[in-house]
Amino acid sequence: MALDAPVERRDEVQIAMGNGNGVAPSQPSRPAGRPTAAAAAAPYADRRLRLNPNADHKPEDYSDVRGEYAPAVYSALERHLPPSLIDADRDVKLHFMRDILARYWPQGERNKVQRHREYRQRILHLYKPLHEELYNMHPSVFFLPTFLEAVRSNTEECFRSIMTEPIPGVYSFAMLQPTFCEMLLEEVENFEKWVHAMKFKIMRPNTMNKYGAVLDDFGLEAMLNQFMEQFIAPISKVLYPEVGGGTLDSHHAFIVEYGKDRDVELGFHVDDSEVTLNVCLGKQFFGGELYFRGIRCENHVNSETQHEVTSHFTSTTFLSTHAWKCMTTHIFLVGLYSTMVDTGMVLELLHLVSE
Repeated sequence: MALDAPVERRDEVQIAMGNGNGVAPSQPSRPAGRPTAAAAAAPYADRRLRLNPNADHKPEDYSDVRGEYAPAVYSALERHLPPSLIDADRDVKLHFMRDILARYWPQGERNKVQRHREYRQRILHLYKPLHEELYNMHPSVFFLPTFLEAVRSNTEECFRSIMTEPIPGVYSFAMLQPTFCEMLLEEVENFEKWVHAMKFKIMRPNTMNKYGAVLDDFGLEAMLNQFMEQFIAPISKVLYPEVGGGTLDSHHAFIVEYGKDRDVELGFHVDDSEVTLNVCLGKQFFGGELYFRGIRCENHVNSETQHEVTSHFTSTTFLSTHAWKCMTTHIFLVGLYSTMVDTGMVLELLHLVSE
């Protein structure tokens, strides 16, 4: 599995914050007294958000608030409100925060997210899963005993005991039960048959692959959230603390296909994630090297690679991270393997078709 983000889903949103400090727009003044939502911004138009959150403040309960943002977003943002606003009525604070959030998330981006939400809901309503058991986390069914024991121990020593490190920061290890891989591959093939039968146009995982599907789009999001939080984050926290390995909060999981009459390779690229996990789901095939071309800072993402830092290998599972970005390519991957690379979280399931 690889943790890579498609351009459509992981583009950085350019933030427009007025004067750059999250200040609410000016509105007509109001007579003295406790502010109400209608006049929320006026008394606080010259107030800036706190750079650091007020850890002692207990935020309001926003669980009843419906809209584009999760209640937790408002609770977290409330801790950053200026002192003159933090004790105001909840509606006043909500009005202020919504105005700021609107500046972070332009209308065009909101429309884009809404269209994708509607697209996904349509699939979930129409598609009937083949293996229902895949849609809920079953650790003993999904993972090998050696991997589960290492996660339970939760120490660097235990993690490294099941891994090899072909090159610095890249780890190879056995993780998934073969039966899980078979079921997942069958589920994806079933989804592809459904797409063909329904003549349903699906969104591809990224702009580089013509064949593949996003696993979250047909119902696997909840299971994969647990996959990330309970089994990937503990490893990345121990092995990659310098790049925030313990704070993974999202994933992009997808499967792509390579083979005859399919994509034949994936060019060198930089994954837009903190951790990348690659798992090969191929059947019988040959070839399949995985190349790592070093790490890149933001200024040299597209620079030429130096020969002395180019590495390639084939193995079972790979996990890697680094302080910047890792440029990788996957070409006819050989064998069942997983790879984790510090580059957001992307689960990339590589389905290779035999000649």
